[in-house]
Amino acid sequence: MSTRQLLEDAKQSIRYGEQDPLPVMEQFYTLQGEGIWAGSAAYFVRLAGCDVGCHWCDVKDSWSVAPSQYVSVAEITAKAKAAGANRVVITGGEPSIYDLSALTSSLHEMGMFVHIETAGVHAPSGDIDWICLSPKKFLTAQEAWFQLAHELKVIISIGQDLIWAETLAARCHPDTQLLLQAEWSRKEQVHPLLIEYIKKFPRWRLSIQTHKHLDIP
Repeated sequence: MSTRQLLEDAKQSIRYGEQDPLPVMEQFYTLQGEGIWAGSAAYFVRLAGCDVGCHWCDVKDSWSVAPSQYVSVAEITAKAKAAGANRVVITGGEPSIYDLSALTSSLHEMGMFVHIETAGVHAPSGDIDWICLSPKKFLTAQEAWFQLAHELKVIISIGQDLIWAETLAARCHPDTQLLLQAEWSRKEQVHPLLIEYIKKFPRWRLSIQTHKHLDIP
């Protein structure tokens, strides 16, 4: 099936604005692999459903939603608590599709610090302690996310993407942490480019997908 057809089928399966229950592809306790929090323990809740459709996405199975994937907020929270986590990362798919108010409230009631990793294509919702905004060219991120983001992580496939990264950074709050990350399949070509760019413009930092090197979730 083509990427375009996969994306169209995925859009048909999504219940936009869903709050409780939420569709969960997987949830697991691991180490944060990339970004500012790389190397720290985190419980990941990967929500199913994505309408962005990055052609290089390595979790295309997360794009569509099956009825069997719906899980109550109470159960999601209970599993995170049982794992011993004190930090939960809500990711996807594209988690901004859903109203996260009930989930973030439930996680906070259990004393957990709540993160999100999002392309920001839908309106912000819920009470989130750390926002990693990773916009994609395929759908425009909503402006509100740029002022809320603690971390801007831009995926770079070719040198021209650095121009786009600078336009994104210009829209962010001055305190937002700025990171560049090579698209995994092109890391050998892109990493040298990023290293030289960051040496020239040190407000940026390099994000490496350490979880792939370590072969952990």
